[in-house]
Amino acid sequence: MREYTQIFQGTAFTSKSPKEVEILYDCLFCINSNGMIEKIVAPEDTVYQDLLDTYQGKENFHRLEEGQYFLPGFVDLHVHAPQWAQSGTALDIPLYDWLNTYTFPLESKFSDLAFAKNVYEDVVSTLLANGTTTALYFATVHKEASLLLAEICAEKGQRGLVGKVVMDDPAQNPTFYRDADTQTALADTEEFILAVKELAKSTKQGVYPVVTPRFIPSCTEEGLKGLGELAAKYDTYVQSHCSESDWAHSYVKERFQKNDAFALNDFGLLRDKSVMAHCNFLDEDDADLFAETGTAIAHCPISNAYFANSVIPIAHLHFKGVEVGLGSDISGGFSPSLFDNVRQAVMSSRMLEDGVNPALPTEVRGVPASRITINEAFYYATAGGGESLSLPIGRLAENYTWDVQIIDTKIASSKLPIFNEHEDINDVFQKIMYLVRPENIREVWIQGEKVHSRS
Repeated sequence: MREYTQIFQGTAFTSKSPKEVEILYDCLFCINSNGMIEKIVAPEDTVYQDLLDTYQGKENFHRLEEGQYFLPGFVDLHVHAPQWAQSGTALDIPLYDWLNTYTFPLESKFSDLAFAKNVYEDVVSTLLANGTTTALYFATVHKEASLLLAEICAEKGQRGLVGKVVMDDPAQNPTFYRDADTQTALADTEEFILAVKELAKSTKQGVYPVVTPRFIPSCTEEGLKGLGELAAKYDTYVQSHCSESDWAHSYVKERFQKNDAFALNDFGLLRDKSVMAHCNFLDEDDADLFAETGTAIAHCPISNAYFANSVIPIAHLHFKGVEVGLGSDISGGFSPSLFDNVRQAVMSSRMLEDGVNPALPTEVRGVPASRITINEAFYYATAGGGESLSLPIGRLAENYTWDVQIIDTKIASSKLPIFNEHEDINDVFQKIMYLVRPENIREVWIQGEKVHSRS
């Protein structure tokens, strides 16, 4: 019989398709030394009992307790790691004012590596405790602090995709927080890419460098062009903000006489490894370009409620073939939990479909066919995020990583309202998605390694 590094027994929920959740009842998940799911064995399979007889009672056999379930680890496609220090503050002012009054002064402090270490260690630990196993991070303009974030991800076991932010336009950025000049920005980015690629050689779960123009308003044309060339040279991921708000969308249109999507594409920044945050104002041509280039959207529903001036038609964009995942957008989004963002994604989509202005007649108040289900929002937080990054993550399936969160529905301080021992398993899933809090997340595993546990 094939030997496995770990075997886990229990019931799991995973996305079979964007609209359908697959329930794996009391299965055995056989994990190899690389932290991959090599085999999933159902109770009716002939080898099921043989595996139980061989592994039960051993240290590497893990059986879920009653009321516990496996979920895939969440994939957060948009996190501003330094902004964790201001989460929950200043969400009542316009985006431009928010950035210049609060965010840029905070991010400028990350030249201090001791301060950066304190914040970055805490944000990575917090995301792990909330079930986020993979995170796509904006850091700051500081090369050393950005590398420190990648090192912290590697050390704590999180799969981190980290970008040193580029803000090289002296006309658009404050004097106290920007790159020294365009050439320095590009040189620092290249050195950062090489350093993270070296770090990745000794990191089981993977860390990845990300080319990161903050957004077009922060960057010169020379800087954007150089970043596109670096992304192509090193085949890296790319991340930025795209058509987030009325102000940002209008700024790019006035500067380039075209929408964000086409401007970014002109600089080589839309590619299969690109993830663009927000994208609320994409038109049909923009969406077609995203689908054609393989560029994904990081949908940030909580943040959008504060800063995007609209509700993104995410169901329509996904229907058109655009890859979609979820992002917390710390700290434009106040919550580090993708559970919270899953819930808001569903609520926002319902508001878009039904409309929000009661002065309008019902038939013209909303946008038809805009709602998404909890199953779809779960897909965006897991499998959709994995597909957006082209990594074998976000699903509990063979040849995917063992990235899981173990959910306990019976924990005394946060017991889910399940009073019927024969409750429909689909209803249990919905209660998990709508009601779980961090204390329900008992353990988190990434690439076959336990990275978080709650006693």
